[in-house]
Order: sequence, then C-alpha cells, then structure tokens
Amino acid sequence: MSSEQEWPPLPPFSTGVRGRCPRCGQGHLFSGFLKLRSHCEVCGLDHSYADPADGPAFFVICFASIPTVILALWIEARFEPPYWVHLVTTLPFLLLTCVPPLRPLKGWLVASQYFYKAEEARFVAAAPTQPPVAAPADKVSRST
Repeated sequence: MSSEQEWPPLPPFSTGVRGRCPRCGQGHLFSGFLKLRSHCEVCGLDHSYADPADGPAFFVICFASIPTVILALWIEARFEPPYWVHLVTTLPFLLLTCVPPLRPLKGWLVASQYFYKAEEARFVAAAPTQPPVAAPADKVSRST
C-alpha cells in the first residue's frame, strides 16, 4: 500500500501503551481486550508479524506478585485473620495489580517488535550458493 519512507518512526512506548498502530499511530491495535486486529484500519499494516506470546503475563506476574505477597504476609502477621479475609483483601488487590497492565504491556511489546523489526530466530544455516573453487593443479608452485 505504501512504502516505509512515508511513515516516520514512532516511539513504541507511546503508541503501544495507548493501543495504537505502531506505524501510523492512529489505527487501533486491539479488537478486544487482548485480541490483536488482523490489520490497521488506517494504514493497512498487517499485524501478523506480532507475537508477544506470554511476555505481558510474565512481566505482570513478576511485578504484581511482590506487592501482593507482601500485603498478604503483612495482613497475616499483623492480624492473623481467617482465610476469608484474604479472599476479600488480597485477591482483589491481586486482580487489580495484574489485569489492568496486561493490555498496555502487550501493546508496548507489539509496537517494540515492529519498531525494532524483531522476527523469529532462524537456527538453520544458509546453504552456500556456489561450491568453493579449487585451484588448478598446473598453477600450484613447487618450492625445491
């Protein structure tokens, strides 16, 4: 549709966190809460390159679990409450620290993949295009 020169590079953080297209910054990146659109409705960028996999969930778990565990341990050590108290305090805190950051983090990772042109790793070595040429036998010099 259009060449890469027509689209200036946009910062992946600002476009991804807002859920905007990493190329034009105007189209939507998501069609649902975490479901990516197949393409941008403004510039037509195909989003098939994007594969954040479990990256957003991994980062959220790493950063949200520490304050949640600290809160649960503090409530347990300070008040020694029954288990239902943890269900009404710690569980909502865990959900509020885990669910909202998923979409901005996924958008940021997808925009970063586009910005840095990230691709799947290729572990197969390329085959040589031409076999190596051996030196002719009559051209080999002998030193005596």
